[in-house]
Amino acid sequence: MKQISANHFHALLKFYWMSSLQLHHVHFLYQPCPDFPPSMLCTCLRSTLRFTSFSRVEGSPPDSSCPGDGVLPRLLLEKNMDVSEYLWSCHLSSQLTHSLLPSVARQQCVCVLSWKLMERVWRRGRRERRDIYSEMLDEPHTCPLTQYRVDPAVHQYISISELTESLQSECWSSVSLASLLPPGGFSLTSSQINSALAWSYRTLTSDHQHGETLRRRPLLLVGMLELPSQTSEHTLQLRDGTAAVACVVTEGSEEEEEGQRAAFNTAWIGCLVCVQHFTMVTERFLQSDFPSFQHLDQDKFITHKHCRVYLQFSLDHVHILSPSVAMVTHLRGGGESGGDITGRKRREEEETEHSQTTGRKRRRHEEEEPDSTHSADSVTGTTVSQPCFSMVIRVQQKEGMAWRNTGAGLNEEEAGLMPCFSVRAAVIGPVVNWRQDPKNRPMTDRETETEKEDKVMLVMSGVSARWFPLLQPGCFYRVVAANTQDPSVLIGCYVSGLSGVELHADSTLQVRSDWRFHTVTRPLPLHTYRQPLSPTVLSVSEVLDCSSAELVCFQGLVSDRISLTDRTSNSGHTHTGVRLTVCDQTGRSLQVYLDLTHTPYPPGLLPGNRLLLSAFQRRLSRSGSVYCTYLPVSSITVITLGDTSSAQPPPAPMMHLGQWALSQEHRYTVGQVKGHLVCFLFLQLQWSCSLCGSLYTQACCSSQCRSTSAVFQSKAKLVIDDGTGEAHIWFSGALVRSLLGLADSQWAGLQRALRVRGHIRVYPRGRSLVCDSDDSLLIYLLSVCCSDAVCRPLSLTCKKHTDRRAEEMRRFSRGDRDFMTRMSRPLQLTCLHINTD
Repeated sequence: MKQISANHFHALLKFYWMSSLQLHHVHFLYQPCPDFPPSMLCTCLRSTLRFTSFSRVEGSPPDSSCPGDGVLPRLLLEKNMDVSEYLWSCHLSSQLTHSLLPSVARQQCVCVLSWKLMERVWRRGRRERRDIYSEMLDEPHTCPLTQYRVDPAVHQYISISELTESLQSECWSSVSLASLLPPGGFSLTSSQINSALAWSYRTLTSDHQHGETLRRRPLLLVGMLELPSQTSEHTLQLRDGTAAVACVVTEGSEEEEEGQRAAFNTAWIGCLVCVQHFTMVTERFLQSDFPSFQHLDQDKFITHKHCRVYLQFSLDHVHILSPSVAMVTHLRGGGESGGDITGRKRREEEETEHSQTTGRKRRRHEEEEPDSTHSADSVTGTTVSQPCFSMVIRVQQKEGMAWRNTGAGLNEEEAGLMPCFSVRAAVIGPVVNWRQDPKNRPMTDRETETEKEDKVMLVMSGVSARWFPLLQPGCFYRVVAANTQDPSVLIGCYVSGLSGVELHADSTLQVRSDWRFHTVTRPLPLHTYRQPLSPTVLSVSEVLDCSSAELVCFQGLVSDRISLTDRTSNSGHTHTGVRLTVCDQTGRSLQVYLDLTHTPYPPGLLPGNRLLLSAFQRRLSRSGSVYCTYLPVSSITVITLGDTSSAQPPPAPMMHLGQWALSQEHRYTVGQVKGHLVCFLFLQLQWSCSLCGSLYTQACCSSQCRSTSAVFQSKAKLVIDDGTGEAHIWFSGALVRSLLGLADSQWAGLQRALRVRGHIRVYPRGRSLVCDSDDSLLIYLLSVCCSDAVCRPLSLTCKKHTDRRAEEMRRFSRGDRDFMTRMSRPLQLTCLHINTD
């Protein structure tokens, strides 16, 4: 099969434009590759191509920009690959030529990269060597073109700019606002609707086998991992020649129970990678003033909307096409013992090292140039051949990113708020002098010589704050101060104090923009530093059971997220916060409040992801509930990526009403209850104004707001007994219809019947008070509440009321005497969900 690649054949036709061409013994192929037209003519070793006449019009010369010209046809003959694989490689080579970073395109042969990606994606085994003479001479004719396999689900390469533009264009067009509301959204008031629409998200997977996708075929990304280029970001970036996209990244860990942890290895910076398994996240932010559910189709009530696009993936699912110099050192034996790079990756890189020797030499040369903006070492813009100083630290605690006016090292143009964070670390050894940047090579003996354990606080602001996504507690890093011959720059300054005053502050070190951090190995002589120096990481249950309010560090699974908006009356701007509900494996949940006014927006706070929340303040509400709040020193890290498209929190623990009522502690605020519905205490159906919430009767609001929109609201209170005790449970919204067992048509009939009067209240326990009433609607609701179909066993998920009034005074009359006594209040619950099991 002597095929002409698409690029070469197109260039040949451009050169001989308007010429006559004859083809003999060619094969007609139908849909050999989804990236090409459905019908194609393809030549083999028996085919002939003949020009019968030439045009006088001069064509453009063929493009020979690719240094590996002719590589694909040669690999085709050597590897004996299928025509579909070859055409896919040709198309990918053409795409990579326009989308790769210029620095990468100069160092790497695009044809070789596309061939490596083809072998990675198609995963075909080695084949027998081709007999080219038999293909040309044998009768009947046989060649690889006579049989080929069509795979319409093969991966589709997409550039980062095309990916982000597609996600942004489909952000609002792919969703209706009504679908963003919770069940029973038609009964929500105006404030509830606008609050529910303030934030929403959509997740798409790269492969249709794992969820909803952007395209019909699985997607493939190729780019370079970098530190964030903008100071307002604090995530890694994946960049190609067209654009860059923020990435929430994790990597494997043998030390963690979930098998994942936040990315910490700086050797990934500067690696050209291929990402096959990833999740595309689009977060929507909407400011609106919708009066009611019926007005959701009117865009005039939308005051502002925007979206945020980023990716989520694990480095365990990333294939390295061209490693950075630090990654080569890591793969050759300088890696962490934590297993962040698997043996599989190491073997893959060893197999491909021989084809990248020339490119790696060119890369080393370009890394020594100060103007190499996209290389592994260009994040700081310094050279690697100059002397430098370094010290090894172990991060103990990382504070969160925040906008601060540090004033350190600023000129007039840089004055103002800038992103800043600090890291508390233990200094492992002394400051060491190097002839060139040591990068992430194993620690030497002179770096571990220390007599005492020093502590230091590293303050990073401005450009140096870009190291935020890779500095993680418990990891060892080599801090390299380049372009200096003064070792004192790595010695922190202490706070001066008065004589006789004992200071407990650590020395402070301002990290400069040209300093580097390299993740280093943990040698055996440092066994003493393996002890947990970082704050103890608690579970949600342990935070709930703490006896004192203090700073806590805990991890939990995000089960719910609500946007909190505080609208100012003067400027009209909004200060947005977030309320997260996190839970653990036991099902116990905790609410966490985040104030994002003075911090860059953190991505990845999605239901299904597991977070590490450090230095949060544990607080008690006036009713005794436990919650946590965000402080200026608090930090949030995504440690495990879950299935955000269908995230289901663990079920709430099963509770007995008797024990739950006697418990004075608020350890369990949400639980499952199974019992029998004894009776209804109260039922109310009402039309309310969607703006002010007052009673709405006869097509008008009873207050002065003059609103013309109303919502139908319902609530009920009943008694449930599970054998251990009783509880009063409140229901509202759509749960009331399910509780009464009414069909949609019956529920709609009740709403129509109440349009004139506006509301009705039913007290089934007080039937003797209304037995003489002729109200047919009241009689109907009384019969429904007392029917056997309603008084049935129920399985509910409820939330406990946390008011502290455990007892109340009650008066009883017996004859001519009155008695006052204290009685325990019944257990008060609010139903969150009616379980179907």
